[in-house]
Amino acid sequence: MPAALPRRFISIAAIAACLALAACDGRSVAWYGRDITGVMPDLQLTMLRANDGKPVTAADYRGKIALLYFGYTNCPDICPTTLANLAEALRRLGPKATDVRVLFVSVDPDRDTVPILKAYVNAFSPEMDGLRGTKNAIAALARRYRVAYDVKKPTKDHPYEVMHSAAVFFFDKTGKARLVTLSTDDTAATAADIERLLH
Repeated sequence: MPAALPRRFISIAAIAACLALAACDGRSVAWYGRDITGVMPDLQLTMLRANDGKPVTAADYRGKIALLYFGYTNCPDICPTTLANLAEALRRLGPKATDVRVLFVSVDPDRDTVPILKAYVNAFSPEMDGLRGTKNAIAALARRYRVAYDVKKPTKDHPYEVMHSAAVFFFDKTGKARLVTLSTDDTAATAADIERLLH
């Protein structure tokens, strides 16, 4: 059984620096998430979408709000809680949710096969895409957004252990990074942020 996931396992210094920059640029809009407009890079990825088995890039998500989250299907707590919260936020949007995609990137591709990943995201919401890539592709994407994760294979002294960031990144319809949050607990506020990005 994987070890319990620390809620704040993330590149704290890097994210804090981004948030400080965003806070000092003169914007005073009250978002639930932290405004990172102009601080983090545009959405860029090359992955396999488990939902339909097709290769996808960021271009496939242009015209939609994209929420990027790293996790794994055997996660005992943070992943299912975060995805359930995001699914509830999408439900609050009603028909507008069709213009949103949650991109769930597996950091554990050895166990998260395409069928497993597809079934996992489908259990939460039709607006969620399970993304699977090579280890190099996952590492490159994580570095791009300063996200920390670690996968330790089991040994006789250690169980299989996976740790990863709790951050969710929000991208607007043009692929620009706009928000980041470490908590999706307030689903109404999360939905409100998404709805504002839709306009």
